[in-house]
Amino acid sequence: MILENERAAVCAYARRLTVDGLVVGTSGNVSVRAGDAVAVTPTGVGYAGLTAADIPVVDLDGKVVDGDLKPTSELPMHLAVYTRATDPGGAPVNAVVHTHSVHATAVSTLVDEVPPIHYILASIGPTVRVAEYATYGTQELADSMLAAIAGRRGCLLANHGTVTFGDNLGAAYDRAQQLEWVCRLWLTARSVGSPQLLPEEEVARVAEKLKGYGQR
Repeated sequence: MILENERAAVCAYARRLTVDGLVVGTSGNVSVRAGDAVAVTPTGVGYAGLTAADIPVVDLDGKVVDGDLKPTSELPMHLAVYTRATDPGGAPVNAVVHTHSVHATAVSTLVDEVPPIHYILASIGPTVRVAEYATYGTQELADSMLAAIAGRRGCLLANHGTVTFGDNLGAAYDRAQQLEWVCRLWLTARSVGSPQLLPEEEVARVAEKLKGYGQR
C-alpha cells in the first residue's frame, strides 16, 4: 500500500475533526501530499471507523491511483491548494484541512474578513479573508478560495466553513483550530461591544516572531 504513513495520518486527523467539534457527520476533509500523490479522506464515509486502506490516493490531476473509495467531493479545492497556492513564508504546502466549524462559519456570514482581534491570527495572515460563496465541490469554489488565501495560509468560505494549509498536517490542523478560536473570540467580543483591534505593524511583528517559535 503506497503512502501508508500519510493515509494513517489522514485517518487520525479526520477523527480529530469530529472529536474537536470542527465538523458534524461526514463534513469537512483532510489531505496530505507526498510528491505527486495526495492521500485524502473519502466522500460520505464516517470518520470513526476509517482505516488507512480506506483512504484513496490521487495524483495532482485528481485521478485515483490507489484505493477503492471515491475521494472527497472537495478534491478540486485540495488540489488547487497543492498546485496553485504558495506559503507566504516559502514553506512547502503538504497538507490541507477543511472544516465546517460553527463559529468560523458564522463569522463567514457576517464579514468580508476576520480582523486582527488577537495576535495568533498572524499564523495565518494579517487578516483572514472570506472567499465568495460557490457551490461545494466545484471548481468555482476552488477558484474563490485561491483568491482568498493569496498571501495567507487559510481563509473562511462564505456560508460554508474554513480551509487552512501547512507544510505538515499538524500545522494545517493547528491553524484550523486557531481560526475557529479567533472567530469565537470575535463573536463573543462583538456580542457585548466593539472590540479593539491590533495595528497592522503589531501583527507583522508577531508573524516574524512566530518564525522562531517552539523547539527547533
